[in-house]
Amino acid sequence: MGSAAASPPAGSPLPSQDELKRVAAHRAVEFVEPGMTLGLGTGSTAAHALDRIGDLLRAGALPGVAGVPTSLKTELHASRAGIPLLPLGGAAGPARIHLSIDGADEVDADLNLVKGRGGSLLREKMIEGAGERFVVIVDESKLVPRLGCTGAIPVEVVPFGAPHTLGLIRKVFDGLPGFSARLRTVKKDAAEEMFVTDNGNYIVEMFFEDGIRGDLRDISDSLLRITGVVEHGMFLGMATTVIVANRDGTVTLLHKKK
Repeated sequence: MGSAAASPPAGSPLPSQDELKRVAAHRAVEFVEPGMTLGLGTGSTAAHALDRIGDLLRAGALPGVAGVPTSLKTELHASRAGIPLLPLGGAAGPARIHLSIDGADEVDADLNLVKGRGGSLLREKMIEGAGERFVVIVDESKLVPRLGCTGAIPVEVVPFGAPHTLGLIRKVFDGLPGFSARLRTVKKDAAEEMFVTDNGNYIVEMFFEDGIRGDLRDISDSLLRITGVVEHGMFLGMATTVIVANRDGTVTLLHKKK
């Protein structure tokens, strides 16, 4: 079920995509309560939430709040915003994560997600999977009929034998029309180099002509059984709430079915 905020006044200019991200992020931060430990997401949408949390901490509105970052980039941003940071695990035991806030690349009708096109999928899944609640913030362009409709589904793989692992991933979808997969590269000094995650791994990008069809959990299991695959970017059944900023300025809340 979803709920929507009131529409903006007639004649108001439509918000930009970045403004939509900020609106959704600020709405998500309303779920944060004093004393919470938060999973801090990665990406441009999550960055707005970090800034808002930092503002509220400085204003004294969120005493005792701390965060567990999902990437080195988020760790740096959160530190600059003044958010106290904790490790996922340590000598004192793992932090209890009350709430995680992060964006998503795609959201389907069952609130399954594609995440990690920026390369942080492993830490995101570890931290957000450890939390009690996971609030996802997106603009309506991220809503899809099937995962894989709008771009790559990332798979993190160990560097050793990565071309071999790529071949095994391709075999999972052998014969599927429109499927392709490649190792992600980045340009550096006019040359192509392998993209390397915060964990020192590579990313395989899987592309589907019309999204993934079939049982997502079976496909997930097939990928994770491949030796050399660390994790993939399908976040299945993890989101408890999705906050959608719409082009008309309204905000819709989608909740996980019980």
